[in-house]
Amino acid sequence: MERLVDVSELEPCEPLERALAAADSLRPGEYLRLLHRREPFPLYRILADRGFTHRTVPGERTAFEIFIWRRGDTEARRAVDEALAR
Repeated sequence: MERLVDVSELEPCEPLERALAAADSLRPGEYLRLLHRREPFPLYRILADRGFTHRTVPGERTAFEIFIWRRGDTEARRAVDEALAR
């Protein structure tokens, strides 16, 4: 199941804080689709340190879409793959 968080209009550091809060609240089978106006390089290392995986793609509505899920959550990974295939 997807959780959508659009941080594309927020000022720094709010996008990072909202992304981490949303990621931390993910339940098994859920993934986060983060809409951002720029690629959030600092976020990637923090996510990895907290046990998350991500995939970044150019977005349709914003510059970047970042898909985030818990490492080892095969159901969430499958859902991300399906979302990206559309």
